[in-house]
This record gives sequence, C-alpha cells and structure tokens, in this order.
Amino acid sequence: MSKDTCEILCVDGEKVERVQQQLSEQNPLEVAKIFKALSDDTRIKIAYALSLEDKLCVCDVANIIGSTIATASYHLRLLKNMGLAKYSKEGKLVYYSLDDEHVKHLVQVAFTHQKEGVEIG
Repeated sequence: MSKDTCEILCVDGEKVERVQQQLSEQNPLEVAKIFKALSDDTRIKIAYALSLEDKLCVCDVANIIGSTIATASYHLRLLKNMGLAKYSKEGKLVYYSLDDEHVKHLVQVAFTHQKEGVEIG
C-alpha cells in the first residue's frame, strides 16, 4: 500500500464545505491560464527579466533570451493578451513591462521557491 494516501476514509465535512464554498466564488480556469502562459520556458524567462527591470524594449528581450525579435514579440504579445504584461510605444520602440506588482511577485516567488527547492533537495 502507498504511504502517501490515507489508510482510512476520514472526511472533515466542515472543512470540505468551507473550502468548496470559497472555491465556488473563484475562477480556477482563469487562474490556470495564467500558470499555463508562464509554464513555457521562453515566457517565464521573459517574465523574470521583466520582474528585474521596470520595462524592456522588444529588442532587449530578444537579446536577453537569445531569440529573434519576431519570437520575442510573439511571446510578449501572448503575455499581454493573457493580462500578464502591458506595452507602451515610445517613438519607434515598443517597451513591455509586467502588468502589475501581483505578476511581478508571482514570478519572483516562483523563482525563489525553485531555488530553495534545489538547495534543499
């Protein structure tokens, strides 16, 4: 028998009901889309770069991640369409930044967690 599951059935009805109620007031599908967008290696690199700098132009992003401008632009546009990034045009340059502090915090916490996991394990 597996040691990572309960050996007997024991349900705390109050906890289950409380969590189910709170979960019903949320939109997990939309949250999952955020994580799906960030689950791509290129996009998480871009998001991390944007968490370190307030804004970066598309050319800078392409150089940071070692891609073409077209590839960087594609991934930046996807992050923008998912509500994770925003852009502004200044003359002939387009600058991207993370949408808000929540996104920045999410990205930085994920990298901190991963680094701590590597150090521990």
